[in-house]
Amino acid sequence: MLVDFTTLPEESRVWIYQANRSFTDDEIAEIKSKLDIFISNWTAHGSDLQSGYDIKYKRFIIIALNQELNKATGCSIDASVHFIQQLEKDYNVDLMDKMNVSYKQGEYIAYKTLIDFKKMAKEKAVSKNTIVFNNLVTNIAEFNESWEVPASESWHSRFL
Repeated sequence: MLVDFTTLPEESRVWIYQANRSFTDDEIAEIKSKLDIFISNWTAHGSDLQSGYDIKYKRFIIIALNQELNKATGCSIDASVHFIQQLEKDYNVDLMDKMNVSYKQGEYIAYKTLIDFKKMAKEKAVSKNTIVFNNLVTNIAEFNESWEVPASESWHSRFL
């Protein structure tokens, strides 16, 4: 059951998929249409999953699920992973690699491998004040408070 992302409770579980490049406006329109269909039909053991999504900075796909109504099951999580994998194929983009880092350089969103980010930290090209995206947040409350934070307030701090 598709609902507006902003209406979901703060305890709702989130999954964040970061792209290794920005999506075009046309791609975003297509992806939104595909997300509308997928989430409208997303179920767990035949029960509707109250879910919503958001696309941020033309680069991040965030899917949220109100687990107070129905929890995601192995099969429903697998379905969402297969959906994301299909998007990867359709748009020739990487969405599943968790070993990459996105951070802000002014208004630009940069994307680096973890190895490159570590090197940049060592060379002082990024600092504790660099805004990073903590894609390890697990619910909407954490997403709102701790997703886009200075590196010093995220797991990225271990490299600084």
